[in-house]
Amino acid sequence: MHRPETASPEVRRKRASMGLTSNNGSSGRSMKDSLNEINGVPSFYKSSLSVSSNSSINNAGSFKGLPFRRLYGCYECRMVVDPVLGFTRDPSLRSSICSCPECGEIFVKAENLELHRSVRHAVSELGLEDTSKNIVEIIFQSSWLKKEVPVCQIDRILKVHNTQRTISKFEEYRDSIKAKATKLPKKHPRCIADGNELLRFYCTSFACSLGLNGSSNLCNSIPHCNVCSIIKNGFKESTIGGVNGNRILTTATSGKAHDKAAISEESNGNSDKRAMLVCRVIAGRVKKSVEGNMEEYDSVAGAEGVYSNLEELYVFNARAILPCFVVIYRGF
Repeated sequence: MHRPETASPEVRRKRASMGLTSNNGSSGRSMKDSLNEINGVPSFYKSSLSVSSNSSINNAGSFKGLPFRRLYGCYECRMVVDPVLGFTRDPSLRSSICSCPECGEIFVKAENLELHRSVRHAVSELGLEDTSKNIVEIIFQSSWLKKEVPVCQIDRILKVHNTQRTISKFEEYRDSIKAKATKLPKKHPRCIADGNELLRFYCTSFACSLGLNGSSNLCNSIPHCNVCSIIKNGFKESTIGGVNGNRILTTATSGKAHDKAAISEESNGNSDKRAMLVCRVIAGRVKKSVEGNMEEYDSVAGAEGVYSNLEELYVFNARAILPCFVVIYRGF
């Protein structure tokens, strides 16, 4: 039974002025668009709502039809970020909304994005086309320096994607070393230039399949997995004990770093796999003798090697070391 139209005179005049009828499908769509504009509903919300409603009907009340995939984040972000155009509905939040450049996941706070990137996109495997892979491989194998043991086989080489906060801490420490060197009566050109930055090795154990099959995330065994713990939280001075105190040991050659890690594993009863970290190290002023006040120096030299007088170098500050590459090797 057809019910007579009961619209108000004002609505009828608007419909008449826009030439709206309800006799065919196209006119019906035009009428809906115009009514949405009259009621203040933008057209793109109308299309989004229609897609959502159709999907809900087709899935019989299931949540599978809802367009959550467009959000790249949690349900809370859906209330803030427009699922169609990608801008924030609340203008006050536009400056704080940030998305991950690798996967597109959206975060309301910058610190949450940084935590996400430090765990989910911490490393990436270097391919054959990467020149860095060949350079790191040459440095690693040429500094193994063991005649009685064949050079170990490299499974994969990973690049560490340090967060901006980690890089800033490293650069701030380097600037402090450079500033301190300019005030000393005895000039140290290398310290003034770059803080006496060196390329060093650090070997430790790990208990996961870091970087295997293109994986870029850290494991869930932190802090038991040493490599993942260092990449996420940095080096810890307290990890080096004994006569050396709270210092961090780095070596000039990969073979020496491997030997030091083996001794540490035997003393701790740890039989996990090992990986080599190739790091940038700010050595600063290096204390090479027993003379002099320790406070005047930024690091101290350990045992000398056949190929380097700084085979062992202990730094006092964890910010002085920045891991850049991880070499996963076997055959030792």
